[in-house]
Amino acid sequence: MKILLVEDDQTLGEAVMLAIRQAGFAVDWAQDGVRAESALAAFSYDAMLLDLGLPRREGLDVLRTLRKRGARLPVMILTARDTVEDRVRGLDAGADDYLLKPFALNELLARLRALLRRVHGAADPQIHIGRLSFDSVTRQASVDETPLALSARELEVLEILLNHAGRVTAKEAIADRLTGWDDGVGENAVEVYIHRLRRKLEGSGVAIRTLRGLGYLMEAER
Repeated sequence: MKILLVEDDQTLGEAVMLAIRQAGFAVDWAQDGVRAESALAAFSYDAMLLDLGLPRREGLDVLRTLRKRGARLPVMILTARDTVEDRVRGLDAGADDYLLKPFALNELLARLRALLRRVHGAADPQIHIGRLSFDSVTRQASVDETPLALSARELEVLEILLNHAGRVTAKEAIADRLTGWDDGVGENAVEVYIHRLRRKLEGSGVAIRTLRGLGYLMEAER
């Protein structure tokens, strides 16, 4: 999954970006409101972590513009503005969650995981398809409780497909969600990861089907 971090504080931004990457997510970091809006226009994200006191364009303005476009991107506000009025303004502008600074990184990650689960309609951190299970907290995939040995990229692709199980996911969308600004994953690489996942999921009761011209569909084998 791919997260947009919008934070102008260099020290905090570096710490949060590192924590998000270590948790297994791709992340882009914008350090002002204008850069954030450019990123939102150019790329697809699964969630945004948004500071309010930003240079060039206020965080609330970025959020209001996003919601006026009809975008449903999950947004968590990260801010030192701690009055009730500030929280009400943020939530009324379209934020899904509100975390006050200073915060513990493990709480930020827990709230982010919970936010992503709500978006995908999964209150339970465990996802089950066939004999395959995936724990979104520990980021461990297992078949019949036997852990699968997956690379970081394979795990990312698996999580994307699981969160869209029963629906087609375009190859381009998978490639986009695997990468940040500083790296790149081509569509050919996605094909390689899918091939490896199919091999490792043999006998799990789960199939990854290719729909030509459309993308990939993960579903339980019939």
